[in-house]
Amino acid sequence: MNQIKVAVVGAHLAGMPLHWQLETRDARLVRACRTAPNYRLYAIANSTPPKPAMVHGPGGSSIEVEVYALDPAAFGSFVAEVPPPLAIGTVTLEDGTTVKGFVAEPRALDGAEEITRFGGWRAYIESLSG
Repeated sequence: MNQIKVAVVGAHLAGMPLHWQLETRDARLVRACRTAPNYRLYAIANSTPPKPAMVHGPGGSSIEVEVYALDPAAFGSFVAEVPPPLAIGTVTLEDGTTVKGFVAEPRALDGAEEITRFGGWRAYIESLSG
């Protein structure tokens, strides 16, 4: 079956508040890995539930992601629920392969805190409770 791979970086990770949107679409975890070392991660201001914004650019780092496979209809309905300023674009993984994945419009950075140093959303969330 022709499936589309999508990298998730924040609230859609396993155990996070929006993961159900993947589960209800029978998404299959392909692998947990990292992006290529040229992404920056930000905590979007006033986002409920809290969400990150990942942007490609200089001074970036490798960010932890989970890659899921969805059938085309499920992928389409999933993407239709992605709220601005988030978007689905192309993400390069640490092994050089590319998949669809969460990226952010420039306006996502307004008032956002850069959290690249944590290497991923889980580590950032854990830092808030410790």
